Amino acid sequence: MAPRLLIASNNEGKVREFRRLLEGCGWEIVAPQDLGLVVEVEETGSTYTENARIKAEAFSRASGLAALADDSGLEVDALGGEPGPLHHLRGWDGRDPTETSGRLLAALWDVPAEKRTGRYRAVLVLYLPDGRTIETAGAEEGVIAASMMGEGGFGYDPVFYLPELGKTIAELSMEEKNRVSHRGLAAAAMRDRLQELANE
Repeated sequence: MAPRLLIASNNEGKVREFRRLLEGCGWEIVAPQDLGLVVEVEETGSTYTENARIKAEAFSRASGLAALADDSGLEVDALGGEPGPLHHLRGWDGRDPTETSGRLLAALWDVPAEKRTGRYRAVLVLYLPDGRTIETAGAEEGVIAASMMGEGGFGYDPVFYLPELGKTIAELSMEEKNRVSHRGLAAAAMRDRLQELANE
């Protein structure tokens, strides 16, 4: 019987994404809703790693299961690394991708194209019931476009342009996004670690 892995998020979309990204990891992926579990976590960390660990530990302790959490953000060089890991505390987040991307475009309205570089970062933390943790990370380099393009994704995806693909993240298919995204890269590394643990 496969061990159970709880995705430490109340976001059903994120749970679905992790089910795809971790397929074949050797664990049964479960959501908080599957367990009737409600956990509210305040992200008080100052780094992606700290916030992911806070979430993973809280969900693991509440459920008694291994729990996997992520934290991610966009870092724009012209803005000194903002929005960054504290985006939710510094007024960057909007109600939807249009509002979120609009705030970023407004902040960069006079920045020339060659200086609009940035990256998405993601950190995953697996918290095991015995207190051990495993961490993986991924990064995706790109450029902030001058306008929004594409209907998919969330957050800043409509303005995060990938020069090598000639598209924003919001224009990618789910398969393309999972292959190149910061979260996809971090999840691929975590999938390998989960397979090792499942085989122990």
